[in-house]
Order: sequence, then C-alpha cells, then structure tokens
Amino acid sequence: MSSITRRQALGVAAGAAGAVAGLALAGSAGAATPPADAPAALPEPAAFDEVYQGRRIIGGPAHGGHHGGHHGGGYSVTIDGEELHVMRNADGTWISVINHYEPVATPKAVARAAVRELQGAPLVPLALG
Repeated sequence: MSSITRRQALGVAAGAAGAVAGLALAGSAGAATPPADAPAALPEPAAFDEVYQGRRIIGGPAHGGHHGGHHGGGYSVTIDGEELHVMRNADGTWISVINHYEPVATPKAVARAAVRELQGAPLVPLALG
C-alpha cells in the first residue's frame, strides 16, 4: 500500500491553490481595466507667465532647450530667466530641485513654492557634468 508523504501533500495543496488563484485572475481579466503597466494619460498643464513676489515665473511646453523637458514631461519653468528643473511624478504632482520633497498640483504651484523657498536669493543654474 502506497502512502503519501507530507512533502507530496503540500505540493498538491500548493498546486491547487495556484490553480484557484489563476482562475480567479482569469475571471477578473474580462473587466474593462487598463493593464497595470499602462500609464494613464495626464492632462497637459496650462502655460503661465506672471510676477510672483517680485519674481518673474514662466512655464509652458518645452521646446528643445538644455534638457528638452527631460523630467518635466515636455514642460519648462523659469524664474527670472533661469531654468527651474521640474519633474512630474507618476501621480500627476510636480516637484522641483528646490522643493523636491513637497509635491504640488501644478507647475505654476511648484514655481511659486520655489520663489517662496528662495526668499529673494537668485536661482543658480544646476551644474551638470
């Protein structure tokens, strides 16, 4: 008479659990959801040009330039003519080299936050190289 070992029993149980999980996932695959690795299209932020606390801040779609909008998703921001490096996060928020740990909703808000943080100091170009 053949007896099943503990290792064999655990293997069968694990295989059955995997099959059940696979069926559950296959059943939910018919739902109208985008694949997990497909990025959601985020709306293009509005361009701006204003004086904020005595500093001229400008933002809009990047046109070539030093980075060509590398991290800003094709968006460029300047303070008094100096480029403020900005980056759009996956959740749609924005950060800059000045306020890297304080995400905000728009590039205009990130420029204003940088002006407040600079407290009148000039924006020094970021040295790359």
